[in-house]
Amino acid sequence: MNIKPLGDRVVIKVKEEEETTKSGIVLPGTAKEKPQQGTIVAVGSGEVIDGKKVELEVKVGDIVFYSKYAGTEIKIDEEEYLILKQSDILAIVE
Repeated sequence: MNIKPLGDRVVIKVKEEEETTKSGIVLPGTAKEKPQQGTIVAVGSGEVIDGKKVELEVKVGDIVFYSKYAGTEIKIDEEEYLILKQSDILAIVE
């Protein structure tokens, strides 16, 4: 299934959380924090500001950090994705 976000939205594949700490402690699902990092898998066409079309600053394949409670979580084929606005993206990992 292909997902095409609209406007200034992007689709992010959420980074898998670590199951074991560096010291070897296994964490149950309830003790893990929600991840704030992922890889962009689809981008919208951009947004219109003052009548001019503005392209998005991110592209497919970028690894990004995003706001903790941003976006809408969806699940497709047992994979977790997040749809959010570009303004909720905090940084691109280079």
